[in-house]
Amino acid sequence: QVQLVESGGGLVQPGGSLRLSCAASGSIFSINVMGWYRQAPGKERELVATISSGGTTNYADSVKGRFTISGDAKNTVSLQMNSLKPEDTAVYYCYMHTIGRALGYWGQGTQVTVSS
Repeated sequence: QVQLVESGGGLVQPGGSLRLSCAASGSIFSINVMGWYRQAPGKERELVATISSGGTTNYADSVKGRFTISGDAKNTVSLQMNSLKPEDTAVYYCYMHTIGRALGYWGQGTQVTVSS
């Protein structure tokens, strides 16, 4: 059984920074991509950033230049969020897709609130 555990969410003032981390455990084979999605109240879940096994990164236009995704260690992914804005407030979900599996895995989510 595969589990994704996120950490690092919280409350921060506009312009501040937070770092999210996600660790995957269990029977994991050939990770294709890991990443982060977010869902704000009343909105659909949207992609924030992904990183492939080869290190290729992809970002939503709204976070380019402010957020950085990285694979710090085996089966982990982090998201450094700088210059946070109130519109970044959402529940952030870790995501992982493995080769040969149709559906990906999701974490439970971690709340990020940007407010003064």
